[in-house]
Amino acid sequence: MIKVLVADSHPIVQAGIASVLSGFKDIQISGTVGTTTELFEYLSKKKPNIVMLEMDIPEVNGITALRKLKKEYPDVKVLMYSAQPEDVYALSTLRAGASGYLSKGGDTSLIAEAITKIYNGGVFITNELAQRLAVDESTNKPRRFFRKLSTREIEVLKLLAAGKRNKHVAEELNLNEKTVSTYKARLMRKLNVDNLVDMLQQAKALELLQ
Repeated sequence: MIKVLVADSHPIVQAGIASVLSGFKDIQISGTVGTTTELFEYLSKKKPNIVMLEMDIPEVNGITALRKLKKEYPDVKVLMYSAQPEDVYALSTLRAGASGYLSKGGDTSLIAEAITKIYNGGVFITNELAQRLAVDESTNKPRRFFRKLSTREIEVLKLLAAGKRNKHVAEELNLNEKTVSTYKARLMRKLNVDNLVDMLQQAKALELLQ
């Protein structure tokens, strides 16, 4: 039996995932949590096989929560899911320790497929994403541009886009403000801009942000 913990702040989403998986005898929803505090409280008591972790779960950035989870519970596998652009955040979450990534815009049948593949030791991304990643950069630069950015750079970019100041970005990612400033300067250089507004506009144009 594959035991799955769903970490999402929306009860309707929790119920929807449970409903989709109810038809699979070898998959069981072992629990649901709505915040990262609840997530780690649950993991301190019970160990599911897989955590389905929503990227924008409250309190802590999803990738930060993922890193903490994998550090403290390395045997627990994580399936990240989000409404964020699959092309950007799939690789970022995989680099941070996830075993798979699902877009909320995908078919619900992919949930059980992803869980089963991850449980059996595989890594899950959709066939469509795999095909896009295989496209030569010269023919699809906007969608491949994000590969120039590190996982941490994308984390910083996402928080800046949410209106966070350097101080708050530093606190959330456990960095000092000087390091955040360095990341911001690096992002501006890679995106070929010289101010924050243009950086965020360029990121959106390149589909790095919604």
